[in-house]
Formats: sequence, C-alpha cells, structure tokens
Amino acid sequence: MTPITPLLQSAQQASAAVRRLSPSQKTDLLNRLADVLASHTADVLTENQKDLDRMPASDPKYDRLKLTEARVDDLSKSLREVAVLPDPAGEVILERSIEQGLQLKKIAVPLGVVGVIYEARPNVTVDVASLCLRSGNACVLKGGKEADFSNRYLVSLIQSVLTEFGVPKAAVTLLPTDRAVVNELLTATRYVDIIIPRGSESLIQYVRKNSLVPTIETGAGVCHAYVEQTADLDKAVAIVVNARVSRPSVCNSLDCVLVDESIADRFLPMLTDDFAKWNVEVFADETSYAIFEKVGYEKLQYAQSEDFGREFLDYKIAVKIVVGFDEALSHIQTYSSRHSEAILSQNQDLIDQFLREVDAAAVYANASTRFTDGGVFGLGAEIGISTQKLHARGPFALEKLVTEKWIVVGDGQVRW
Repeated sequence: MTPITPLLQSAQQASAAVRRLSPSQKTDLLNRLADVLASHTADVLTENQKDLDRMPASDPKYDRLKLTEARVDDLSKSLREVAVLPDPAGEVILERSIEQGLQLKKIAVPLGVVGVIYEARPNVTVDVASLCLRSGNACVLKGGKEADFSNRYLVSLIQSVLTEFGVPKAAVTLLPTDRAVVNELLTATRYVDIIIPRGSESLIQYVRKNSLVPTIETGAGVCHAYVEQTADLDKAVAIVVNARVSRPSVCNSLDCVLVDESIADRFLPMLTDDFAKWNVEVFADETSYAIFEKVGYEKLQYAQSEDFGREFLDYKIAVKIVVGFDEALSHIQTYSSRHSEAILSQNQDLIDQFLREVDAAAVYANASTRFTDGGVFGLGAEIGISTQKLHARGPFALEKLVTEKWIVVGDGQVRW
C-alpha cells in the first residue's frame, strides 16, 4: 500500500487557502458547485449505477448507496442552503479588557483538516465537503469501496470548482478505499485535526479504540417509540409506521416500539395492515407475539435478547409490551444508543417527564424520529448525528466545525 502521508500533507497545506476565502467567496464557490452538480446529474447517476451493480438490491446498504435524480437535486439544494448560512469562522465569542490593559477577544476559527470515515453513502461526500468549505476547513474523505465510483466522480466535480476559485484540489481529498489506510489516518496527528466516523457501530468502535486523533462519534441509531396508554392510537400508528418504513436504512429510523399493556390488544392489530404492505418483519416479545399471531400476522418471530438494542437498518422492528411509564423508561435507558427517542401520549405530565429524563441527542413527543436531520433542523446539511456529549450532540453540522482562538493585543505589557 502506498503511504497516504503525502496526501494528508497536501490537505493540511490546502487548508490555509480555504481559511483565506472570504464568506462571500465561500458562498459563490458553493453555489457554483450546486450548478455543476445539477448539470452533471446524468453522469453522477451513471457512476452511481456502477456501484449499485456490485451490490445486491436486498442489501440494507443498497438504499443508502443509491442516488436518484431527486436525491442529486436535494444535494444541489443543500449546497445552496449551506452557502447562505452564517459563516461560523470569525465569530466573536467574547471580548473584554483585563486589568493589565490587555485587550482580549475569543473568536471561532476553523478546525483545520477534518477527516471523515464513512461507508456506502455518496451523499456524505457532498455534505461533508460543503460544510467543511463553508466553515473554512479542508477535508480528507475515506469512503467505502461500495461507493467508490460515485465518490471519485463527485470529488472530481468538487475539485474542478476548487480549481476555478484558485483553491488547491487537496482541500477536498479522497483517500484510497483500501482499509489499511484507516490506521494511517487515525495516527496522523501532525496533519489531521479531528476524525469523524460515520457508519456502523463496529466502525465507530474501531475508530474510538484506535484513533490518536481526537474523535467525534456519529453514532448508530437504536431508536424507540413508547406508545403510552393515553396516546391517540391513529396518530401513533402513522408515526410508528412512518418511522420504520419511510427510509429504513438510515440511523433515525425506528427499531423498537414499546406499547403499554393496557392498550396493546387495541393498538398492535392496528399496525398489521401497514406492516404487511411494507413486509415488515416483527420481532415480538411473548405477549405481543400472541396478539400478532391471533390476528394472523405472518412475518412474525419471537424476539431474542439481542433483538432489543439492535439497529435493524431494514424492514424489521422489535416490539415489547411494558407495564407503565417507568418500565418504558428503564428499557430505553438500557438499550438506547442515545440517538432519538419518542413518546406518543396525551398525558402532558408524562410527556414533560420523558423529555426531561430520557438521555438522547433528540427526544420527541408525538412525532416521528425520522426528523432528526441537519437539513430538517435548519442546519443546511450534516456530517452525522453525534451521540456523544462533548463539543457536539445531535445533528453535527456547520456551527460545530470550528474551535476557539484567543486574540490578545497589548502595548508593551510584560508579566514577571
């Protein structure tokens, strides 16, 4: 394997050119990239099809990998949205004078070089590049081999626009797909300022254990919805079905529904028509299994212990009957990945308690977990959903791609 150190060195050198861009230049660059991406949609789809041809359509990652005209159009729109967001670099966070006559100012500055490791998601290539460039950072991308044709073509478009604006191509660098480069990236403390893994739980844990570069996790999503006994059952059905089937391969999709025992006999049969339409496989605890079996639901099996706390990324869902609010909270505390959790209820006291006590990056009352998304939250785009608590939590987007710098101005002061 050819060492990637020269690529990382070039990215670090290019980061200075990105920092020098004015906010208006960054806006123009991203708008230009949106135009270029839109005008090359057919070519993007051609390259993406080469990747799709290598993956079975039954693979849960297939939907993540797939680009369509609508999805490319969404990427172009996202670029324009990021282009007009306030530039976080240069923001004055604090300003004061101290007793010795020094003038202090704390400002937001770019992180420098952002390394992102991700899997079969070519949209991440565009999202990361746009957020990093807007915030004044260079980026180093380690995509999965599944999306190699797509990623290489998208990066070529990005680099063509960088060249137009006099920015070195290395400001957005795509690394080889060889897994061996990951270890070199994780130890490149001289050239890379932060690593962000986006993908499976195994990838995230590997990066956590092996990286010498500071890391921000964008964690796996094991999301729950608790259907409390006062819930509007028609709305609860719509929410549960949407959260599971609208795009099952993404991290904010629903993996487990907890149902209060007092409404289980009424609520669970209400799910079956929609579940059958989408061929949802139900992993049910003993009590809920009996209810589904009684109404003749066929895609049914008993849940094993490992099915709770499992991110399915497919048309599959775990179902458990709970005896009241406290048991629901206990289950979520035990199995949650701290991504997105929801309560479906009309009891305002319990809603308030749930929102206050559940430890997750996003907590919902009477809405689908599918809304946890940087674009939906008005952040333009996201690198991922952070489930940790330091520096960034929730949709990890533009305003978190900066750090701080103290500016100190004096007139000859010394300190003994």
